[in-house]
Amino acid sequence: MTAEVHVCRYCDSPIPDPDDAVLVSHEGGNSGPGWNIWAHRAHADLVEPDPAAVRILARVLLVRATRP
Repeated sequence: MTAEVHVCRYCDSPIPDPDDAVLVSHEGGNSGPGWNIWAHRAHADLVEPDPAAVRILARVLLVRATRP
């Protein structure tokens, strides 16, 4: 059995050392469990959230805040 090779979300390069891989988030799938998002230990703080999800959440929060 082979080990899964993770890809860094920040630099898009493989992470060959499993000790250097950091789980930074989980993205849900439309028809399944989704997948984990990985980054190099040095890049973990540089990974930003998905801008589409942030925009949708902001709209939902604005509607809730302005509702009577």
